[in-house]
Amino acid sequence: MSEKEIKIAGVVGDPISHSLSPKLHGYWLKKYGIKGDYTAFHVAANELADFIDRLKKNNIKGVNITVPHKENVLKLVDKVDDVAAKIGAVNTVYFDDDGNLLGTNTDGYGFLTHLKQSVKGWHSNKGPTVIIGAGGAARAVLMSLLDDGAPEIRITNRTLSRAQALATEVGDKRIKVIPWEEREKALKDAQLLVNVTTLGMTGQPALDLTLDQLPKQAVVYDIVYNPLETDLLKKAKERGNVTVDGLGMLLHQAVPGFQAWFGIRPEVDDGLKHYLLKAIS
Repeated sequence: MSEKEIKIAGVVGDPISHSLSPKLHGYWLKKYGIKGDYTAFHVAANELADFIDRLKKNNIKGVNITVPHKENVLKLVDKVDDVAAKIGAVNTVYFDDDGNLLGTNTDGYGFLTHLKQSVKGWHSNKGPTVIIGAGGAARAVLMSLLDDGAPEIRITNRTLSRAQALATEVGDKRIKVIPWEEREKALKDAQLLVNVTTLGMTGQPALDLTLDQLPKQAVVYDIVYNPLETDLLKKAKERGNVTVDGLGMLLHQAVPGFQAWFGIRPEVDDGLKHYLLKAIS
């Protein structure tokens, strides 16, 4: 088989060795019998422009983009769709039929799809949401909830200026910035709590948050997936809240890219989840 007959995609980041994406896409390639490959590319910031420019020459159908390149890729692709433009970051690039390199962002899609799959009947208009964090993932989650009809979103972050900057850039009156020291008061009457920071991740500090004021019917979502059940989710589950872990967001955000590169819309099934859980443990 010639090299050009093999479809190649991958993930670009610095560092990149920790990424689960090669295992995730490799599972689908094997499941659907596709003659393809998905590779982790370690690309430093000063190499990024040249790498993106050479994608087509190297017969690469497209790539996922991860830290720290998501914002920088915006200006390196031929076109950016409305979703990526709103979020201000690209996590997936692919070629259209005319050979243009397109940038999109599927993080918000992955978050909301997994939330609605996990919590039957969920809709973002149920009530206020509290988001812990103000980084790139926060922006994707925020935009997906606003587009889905959230009536109010309270953002709280250890560095207040970052939360304020995010609210100002998005410019939606439904966003309220809450000082970190008032984060527990912000939980009152909330219907959804989302942690989009790395707090609680293996090797990272714990998330310092008491849930006493959070309604028992609220959903608690943590985008961290290592460990799968963070201390936040454990505390929430013990008091009766419905909880959603972060692995599903990772799985669902990968679907549109795989479809664009390999021509099949893959299924997020239990087999895939169990396969990746073994890789984490």
